[in-house]
Amino acid sequence: MLLYPKLYLNSVKEINNSILNKYNLKGLILDVDNTLIDYEKNIPDGIEEWAKSLKQQGIKLCILSNSNNKQKVETVAKKLNIPYLYFAQKPLKKGFKKAKEILRFG
Repeated sequence: MLLYPKLYLNSVKEINNSILNKYNLKGLILDVDNTLIDYEKNIPDGIEEWAKSLKQQGIKLCILSNSNNKQKVETVAKKLNIPYLYFAQKPLKKGFKKAKEILRFG
């Protein structure tokens, strides 16, 4: 299983219905650092609303972080009400496989 990006965005909030439909995405595996939180470990404005909107549309979300700081990852996950895995050791497959199981994609 090799993963290559097909799209580069400046912010996770740029992921919208048209992108999800174009790539036929039903779920997202997200990182924490510099994706869901900024350098100061704050959740940027609009992220909570963005995640809530996607979930309301049936898009499944899961955090997969290399951070070994469980409290940091768990705090973000609880704030966004989504499942998480920390100390994932990306790019190894193990974490991605667990995230896939969490999202129930087979």
